[in-house]
Amino acid sequence: MPVETHTLLLQIAIVLMAARLFGEVALYLRAPPIIGEICAGIIIGPSLLGWVSPSEPFKLLAEIGIILLLFEVGLETDIQRLIRAGPKSIIVALSGFVLPFVLGSGVSYYLFGLSPMVSLFIGGTLTATSIGITIRILSDLGRHQAYEGQIVLGAAVIDDLLGVFLLAVLYEFAISGSVSLVHSGKIVLYVSSFFLLAPVAAKMLSPVFKRYHDYSDLPGMIPIMLVSIVLVFAALAHMVGAPHLLGGFAAGIALSRRFFLPFGATLNVDPAFTRNIHEQMQPIIRLFTPIFFVMVGLSLDLGAVDWSSSWIWIFSIGMAAIATIAKLAGPFLIRESIPMRLAIGIAMVPRGEVGLIFAELGRTAGLFDASVYAGMILVITYTTLAAPFWIKLFYNRYGDRLPGSTDQVP
Repeated sequence: MPVETHTLLLQIAIVLMAARLFGEVALYLRAPPIIGEICAGIIIGPSLLGWVSPSEPFKLLAEIGIILLLFEVGLETDIQRLIRAGPKSIIVALSGFVLPFVLGSGVSYYLFGLSPMVSLFIGGTLTATSIGITIRILSDLGRHQAYEGQIVLGAAVIDDLLGVFLLAVLYEFAISGSVSLVHSGKIVLYVSSFFLLAPVAAKMLSPVFKRYHDYSDLPGMIPIMLVSIVLVFAALAHMVGAPHLLGGFAAGIALSRRFFLPFGATLNVDPAFTRNIHEQMQPIIRLFTPIFFVMVGLSLDLGAVDWSSSWIWIFSIGMAAIATIAKLAGPFLIRESIPMRLAIGIAMVPRGEVGLIFAELGRTAGLFDASVYAGMILVITYTTLAAPFWIKLFYNRYGDRLPGSTDQVP
């Protein structure tokens, strides 16, 4: 049922104020602000007060927020350093994809006695890495441009792309009982095309931006142009995202976000112009980005969990342990110091909204019953809420053993 206009406006106001209030409280308590914003969503959402529900308008606002956040990260990223970190990012991504999938599926099938298809979908859910949450945490700590930040950034992008491909294949198989190579190939083609198109589009548009910025006397040109591009490409991504497989929403999220990371990095050509873009876009980014993290909390309906069920506790804790250990193990396949490997591993742990997409599609496909779905929601909650504390604690104790943000990637 559509939300009435006055109700929607009040809910937007509640979300913005709650994000700010709980973010400030978290900061005062020396906790990462992102924890406060996610907790705000849990408190005002279906889990507790029920003031706001994760409706379509909020999903749209949240999506704009995370796209703009990744654009900002791309704008601050040295594309050459990101490329040099590429081989290690690939190793971390592949191991962080394969290990959770194999272990999660195997334990679900052999120890918990779940069906093969349900077990595969559980394993797929555990492969996810929330690039939005990970990058926000590293940004708050000033480490997103550091050596490990570049490896994590590249690995998280690759990890999520692999997750989207796997999601498409599993979802199609669950619905139709077979896998179409044509349909799966379309998704690979669409994602690859958007990702390769981003630097080309930035190269073409950068001179246009600079020319009109130099000659225009009307303020606000850069934010209007960039936000318009964000919306256009997000719409295009959604349109070509194989909606008959994923309902459009998972593909649209994956494609539109991944576009703006390399787009922002390629646009970073003139330091003065880049600084001007950053200054004009920052207020908009700071307005929309908290909505995304509140939305993550809104989507975690903890009220649906049967807290008296011992099976849910055993299942969720077991899956959370696999989800954490499998991500931590991946960086130990690259040649780095122990603190560096741990820094990369813990940054790959948060599942967040990407894990929620898997869990929701597992439920809508009729694979996850109430107990399994509730257990997976708890796994996502554990990894999403605990990871920021682990990461901050790690950097407080071992941050001085890692290279600085300006050090070159070998």
